[in-house]
Amino acid sequence: MEQHQDKAEKALKYAKSLGANEASVGFADGEGFSVTARNRAIETVQDYKDQSFNITVYLDKSVGSASSNNLSESAIKATIDKAFSLSSLTATDDCNGLADKERMAPGAKDLDLYFPWNLDIKEAETMAIECEASALEYDDKVINSEGATVGSYVNQSLYANSHGFSGETKSTGHSISCTAIASDNGLMEMDYDYTSARHYKDLQDHKEIGSLAAKQALDHLGSKKIKTTKAPVVFSPRVSSSLISHLMTAISGSSLYRNASFLVDSKDKKICPEFISIREEPHLKRGFSSCYFDAEGVETVPRCIVENGVLKGYLLSSYSARRLGLDTTGNAGGHHNLIVEPTADENLESMIKNIDSGFLVTGLIGYGVNIVNGDYSRGANGFWIENGEIAYPVSEVTVAGNLKDMLMRIITIGNDPEKKGSIFSGSVLIDDLMIAGE
Repeated sequence: MEQHQDKAEKALKYAKSLGANEASVGFADGEGFSVTARNRAIETVQDYKDQSFNITVYLDKSVGSASSNNLSESAIKATIDKAFSLSSLTATDDCNGLADKERMAPGAKDLDLYFPWNLDIKEAETMAIECEASALEYDDKVINSEGATVGSYVNQSLYANSHGFSGETKSTGHSISCTAIASDNGLMEMDYDYTSARHYKDLQDHKEIGSLAAKQALDHLGSKKIKTTKAPVVFSPRVSSSLISHLMTAISGSSLYRNASFLVDSKDKKICPEFISIREEPHLKRGFSSCYFDAEGVETVPRCIVENGVLKGYLLSSYSARRLGLDTTGNAGGHHNLIVEPTADENLESMIKNIDSGFLVTGLIGYGVNIVNGDYSRGANGFWIENGEIAYPVSEVTVAGNLKDMLMRIITIGNDPEKKGSIFSGSVLIDDLMIAGE
């Protein structure tokens, strides 16, 4: 990004010459590919390369932002001019401005995020075909697929501002996925599996992904509807992170200062049982949301967001923090890696064994979540549990409740998290939820 460092300095200098009180700039370069196989042949090959420049200027507490994909000197100046013209159209807001200078990250940290995959398109095509074939050959009832995809990308970015801060990140991401379709007695079920990692060596085997997708589609054959009832519900690791994601939305600054959250004024209050703790680990090696500075250059630090059931902090940018009369938490751009501490030495299998009658959720459909009041209602599929065993697959039901109540009803968090994203949560068992069926 050395070529962009010089451009960033010139852009900030030009913004200052136009009268900006403060300014920040960002440069990004990205390239990658994805290959999809379907019906044992290559269906699509996508190869991309892009670049971008963005500028935000602050002029007497008004703000203007503009961006461009053209990084020529004249285009950058034109983009800065555009940001200035937009700033003259926005209202002044005392909360506008860069994060405080003393909060800037002091130095770079190597977080092990950059591992380019020397995989050519032909090799990727072979892997995609073999991945899908592994699904199709798993069982005669697997009749089709929605395809198998192999993808890889490399990103580089630079953020700089008029405080003199400049920070660079280089990262890679690689993934393999497959969606299989199984059929029996004229009824069809579809399911998927995937693997993703910063380092290609951390990926699961591509043939294994195909086989797992097939197995999961087969497991859902013969799905039944159930009568409306209340019962314990287990959210498998595949879907449990969504519950934590809703919690993070509720404690984000934009939700809080708009009074659009069921957790307004909940800091230092108990929001879930005392055996639950959630840590934020921004410096996790190879993490999908690891960074040593946030989107404003603020230093990131590990911390406990929920400790022994008590909400210890929000997710704040400098703007939302000022609106709330608080300090930024280094979360401009969102949360960093979240670790939900297991509450016991239990996993999905042992949880099922301890349930007399209940519902295991393996898939969620739609987004029926109201963060303002916490109302939760999502379509779900999975399996009915009887006497500690999987009895039969279930589809077309709705799991409903209120997030505030659901958080307090958590009984167990397992030690079996998936590590394919930025939220590491094991299976979550919640007592006495409404399951709407027939």
